[in-house]
Amino acid sequence: MSPPATDLLGILDLEQLEVNLFRGTSPQVGMKRVYGGQVLGQALVAATRTVAGVLPHSLHAYFLLGGDPNVPIIYDVDRIRDGKSFTTRRVVAIQHGHAIFSLMVSFHNDEPGLDHQMAMPDVPHPDALPSDAEIKQTILPQLPEPVRNYYLRHRPIELRPVDFGRYAGKPQPNNQFNIWMRTTAALPDDPAIHRCALAYASDLTVLDTALLPHQRSVFDRNIMGASLDHALWFHRPFRADQWLLYSQDSPNMHGARGFGRGLIFAPDGTLVASVAQEGMLRERRAEPKPA
Repeated sequence: MSPPATDLLGILDLEQLEVNLFRGTSPQVGMKRVYGGQVLGQALVAATRTVAGVLPHSLHAYFLLGGDPNVPIIYDVDRIRDGKSFTTRRVVAIQHGHAIFSLMVSFHNDEPGLDHQMAMPDVPHPDALPSDAEIKQTILPQLPEPVRNYYLRHRPIELRPVDFGRYAGKPQPNNQFNIWMRTTAALPDDPAIHRCALAYASDLTVLDTALLPHQRSVFDRNIMGASLDHALWFHRPFRADQWLLYSQDSPNMHGARGFGRGLIFAPDGTLVASVAQEGMLRERRAEPKPA
């Protein structure tokens, strides 16, 4: 297994301190604050560890404070309800004596019923897109340095945008951003691990979509961005170590808050998950010139 994917499993493998108390750590990669998807994934792991034989179907989270990557994060699970069909958990992530994140998770015993879904966008399969080597050789050198650094960074999630043009300020059809993603190596067969891995990945690009109508991105040095809340619904079985299409758009931006949403599809067009997130997107104020 590749080191980044091994690191992801290590990040998601929490230490149990007590019956409902878990401890997670952050990779030491020089980040000033903890990546939000990491806290999301770890909190979901903590909740899942207190439930037997049932998978999460939805989660709703609030990012309260930026996490400190230099100290562990404590996850306190509240077993709110154990029902016949639905089970509910609340998780609070704590650092330095303060709550930095809160999560509500609902688990459901899968059952038969009516079925429908939206269609997947008609986009090229990742195998028809430029390879990683081609991207590094021909596409990234044409993009701004922060974008290059982001896509060259070693991470446990492989990202392959359908069109890199949005980072060069080019308008995108219907203001949509389509990106294929998967873990960089195979994961264990446990479906709970795949849901936690997708929770980790779901925070990577969705907020940036709110800047699409303005032909800007979070890589703009004049933009300050931070996730505020996050919702994720799991619809159907999937594997996070196989390609998934994350099709994203933004219905609204107002009051320095951007709203992004996404549908996640398996390559055969099956809708496996949906995401919604609001985040802070501020323009930095110009420094006053000295008199």
